[in-house]
Amino acid sequence: MNEKADIAIIGGSGIYDTNMLDKVRTVDIDTPFGKPSDSIIIGEHGDKSVCFLPRHGTGHRISPTELNSRANIFALKKLGVKRIIAASAVGSLKKELAPLDIVIPDQIYDRTRSRPSTFFEGGIVAHIGFADPFCPEMSSSLVDIARSKGYDVKEGGTYVCMEGPQFSTRAESRVYQALGFDIIGMTAIPEAKLAREAEICYSMIATVTDYDVWNEEDVTIETVIENAVKNEAAVKDIIVEAIGKISPDQKCMCKDALAGAITTSPGMISYETRRRLGPLIGRYLNR
Repeated sequence: MNEKADIAIIGGSGIYDTNMLDKVRTVDIDTPFGKPSDSIIIGEHGDKSVCFLPRHGTGHRISPTELNSRANIFALKKLGVKRIIAASAVGSLKKELAPLDIVIPDQIYDRTRSRPSTFFEGGIVAHIGFADPFCPEMSSSLVDIARSKGYDVKEGGTYVCMEGPQFSTRAESRVYQALGFDIIGMTAIPEAKLAREAEICYSMIATVTDYDVWNEEDVTIETVIENAVKNEAAVKDIIVEAIGKISPDQKCMCKDALAGAITTSPGMISYETRRRLGPLIGRYLNR
């Protein structure tokens, strides 16, 4: 593949403003796990190559449970992406995190149950470290950028990822709040896990659209969409600045996440598996 990108943006279609990019083109990528959510938009911003992937596909046609996250992340790996900035609309589990606030989370609590969350299966096993699911280096840069632009941003916090597509019951929401979680959404898992397996830095700009139902107010899709649209300008603003300031060069733990993690004896890993997962494991097995 000739196309390359340094930084990837994953999120809703509203943030894909190609006016900030030069030499814009669209590419279709095949992966061993099928097709990504949609074609990938690539363009140039200064000296960086940037790609955009609409997480739910054009027109928001793919539900959180149906997302082919393995294809999405694998496609970005094939493009040579080193850093992913994910944009996500979330509910708030704390009174002080109001709608339209921004959170750069540092932890995830996984409540999903129906999603493939690893590339390593069918004769190969890898156990990556995932104690810090978001890239600390890149997340810190996003916080600094957001604050420098005057946005009300919370540094750190736990994102509880529910299965969806239904919103929480009041009982669930109250339990999540009582456990001290900060925000709730449906998309961080397995994106973050797969990005770590792919040795790509992954950080999230989470924008609050509502108080979850623990606050005795019903969550409606109309409210979520209305506030998500309001948040788009802030997300775009932060992303444009981040593209200019964040170096594609990785100096963090993310870039070596698979070092020592592949526990399967090399002699037991088939040629087909080596070929299929080449972009992920080639530098460890082809020595």
